[in-house]
Amino acid sequence: MAKLYLIPTPIGNLEDITLRAIRILNEVDCILAEDTRTTGFLLKHLGISKRMIPHHMHNEHHAVASLADKIEAGETIAMVTDAGTPGISDPGYLIVKECLSRGIIVECLPGATAFVPALINSGLPADKFCFEGFLPVKKGRQTRLKLLASESRTMIFYESPYRLLKTLTNFGEYFGTSRQASVSRELSKLFEENKRGTIAELITHFSAKTIKGELVIVVAGAD
Repeated sequence: MAKLYLIPTPIGNLEDITLRAIRILNEVDCILAEDTRTTGFLLKHLGISKRMIPHHMHNEHHAVASLADKIEAGETIAMVTDAGTPGISDPGYLIVKECLSRGIIVECLPGATAFVPALINSGLPADKFCFEGFLPVKKGRQTRLKLLASESRTMIFYESPYRLLKTLTNFGEYFGTSRQASVSRELSKLFEENKRGTIAELITHFSAKTIKGELVIVVAGAD
């Protein structure tokens, strides 16, 4: 029976792809790719030749209905993003919602997701946590930070290297500079870094260096 597969891809180290993911990528009729160049590199590394369809934040709203039509017509489709699990701060939610509304089978494979190793590496409580993804860049940012100031669970954020210091400074303003936190950078890659300390210490550390790579910030909850 035709279905939609959501396939996690490595967040850095290509060895983190699962055997099951490789098998399914070989078997499906086509692959939805956030960036066909990035996915093409992975497929070439795996020795897989497969038709790809671009599927990203700029076209997903218009594409989900026609893609669901293809699955209903008998095609089996896999969806991947540039790194990690589709739907986690990446495209995926809309097509899953559309397929489920039509009774189409959706299967999500377990696999790489950046926030899990960052959370465990932080040394902060992992029994209860909230995933915030990317904070609003402008509108709604202050409102969200004010709301999170009293959050008692460990908080997880994604951030770009260009906004890291601004975000850490905002955390100091709303959470207090003595709040414990951790920044994980380049997870699973050659220059992986997990820096732990108070928010003030993290600001000092990252102010003195050039910041590169994908980032996950983990912040202790309020007392």
